Amino acid sequence: MTIAPWRPALARALHRNRAQAYCRYLQLATVNESGKPSNRTVVFRGFVDEAIQMVTDSRSEKVQHIQACPWTEICWYFTVTREQFRIAGRITLISAAHDPDAVRLNAWQTMSANAHQQFYWPHPGEPRVSQAAFEPSATPSTAYPPDSFSVLLLTPERVEHLELRGHPQNRYLYQQTEGEWQLQEVNP
Repeated sequence: MTIAPWRPALARALHRNRAQAYCRYLQLATVNESGKPSNRTVVFRGFVDEAIQMVTDSRSEKVQHIQACPWTEICWYFTVTREQFRIAGRITLISAAHDPDAVRLNAWQTMSANAHQQFYWPHPGEPRVSQAAFEPSATPSTAYPPDSFSVLLLTPERVEHLELRGHPQNRYLYQQTEGEWQLQEVNP
């Protein structure tokens, strides 16, 4: 398998910004049931082949958005190197009902106990319940994720990379056409 031509630039940005914990945070945009954009911050959890991996609670609104319209875009800004990546493509939801490759299990086992606990909390987006509902009642299983744990895999079809340092700035457009990536330098 050949690595997509945009991957080295993203890997370099991740490496050069690794001292900043927030370099793993990116913005994920979906379309809601009214046809309007909906945006939120998620955490980059690595790659699965060429897909960008994130996780979510299967009870969250974004899951319904993705089920209705699997096209999405992420925007990822790296402060140290002053680079932005806008990555658009199709997102796949891997839930408890659909996990043939154990992707969920692998993602779950790499997460911290504190991150695990959130998937045992009350339903996200519903009216706030008592503080006691958010306290760990028992040690959650680190061996296998609960049904509320899902993985999101974004398979890019278009990547824009903007380097804000320099004069003029550099901007690259990667587009996949018929399975092949094309690179074009564009004006910033």
